[in-house]
Amino acid sequence: MNSDIKALKAIGFMKQKQKDRFSLRLRVIGGHLTAENLRSISKVADEFGSGIVHLTSRQSMEIPFVSLGDVDPVLKRLAEHGLETGICGPKVRTITACQGAAICENGCIDTLSLAREISARYYGRALPHKFKFGITGCLNNCLKADENDLGIKGGYINDWIKETCRDCGLCQKNCRRGAVKADQGEITIDRLLCNNCGRCVKSCPTGSMSGRSGYMLVFGGQFGNKVAPGRQLIKILPDVESLFKISDAALDFYSANGQPGERFGNVIERIGWEKFSQALGGEPLPSAA
Repeated sequence: MNSDIKALKAIGFMKQKQKDRFSLRLRVIGGHLTAENLRSISKVADEFGSGIVHLTSRQSMEIPFVSLGDVDPVLKRLAEHGLETGICGPKVRTITACQGAAICENGCIDTLSLAREISARYYGRALPHKFKFGITGCLNNCLKADENDLGIKGGYINDWIKETCRDCGLCQKNCRRGAVKADQGEITIDRLLCNNCGRCVKSCPTGSMSGRSGYMLVFGGQFGNKVAPGRQLIKILPDVESLFKISDAALDFYSANGQPGERFGNVIERIGWEKFSQALGGEPLPSAA
């Protein structure tokens, strides 16, 4: 029976304290569900659960009080509605994301599209322990990217276009780091102070402070029995291709060096951040300048 419970957990059936009852975890990418998805989940919860749906801390949904005898029928019904179960165990888990640039005025990147790409590439990959991606659209960091094994924050790679600038000073006013300086019609950006938040870009009324989306990565974060923030080793990446190159290298490093049951951040601490950085390519950029 224990092996059956373990197999059920691997496909999203979490054992409850009540005998032969399970809380069924659903797969929700980037916290995104359609109204039709919600109606379907409601029907399944009424038919196979107790009419209750639980919202998890990682943007998923669980249907509690599913009977052991209903495992196969509920899987069939979910498939009929185009729904999937989540997963547990030492694998890449469901990707979480805030609403991002498609909806939020502060967003710098399309978080949902990126979550879907990351899910298609990595979801379910076997690793020494669970592995969590979290994507936040800007440096407001609503999704707490630093608490993930690999967190991604959206930002802007900025530049000034002198020809269209009317010297209003809003870029300097809105920079919280003091990185943007306006002086007699000239704008300078201190790249060491700039954190690529994009406030100068979003505040510019003429588009003279231009920006293109970029990706900031933090590695080795975790939240739970041990709380540790991730570390940012790369200032900002200019495109998704660069992001995946780094992500591939990070997961390969984990696969090669991790011991069973060892979280990603603990592996980096044991092997050393310098060696991990070398595994990523040993370079702090593609340059943000």
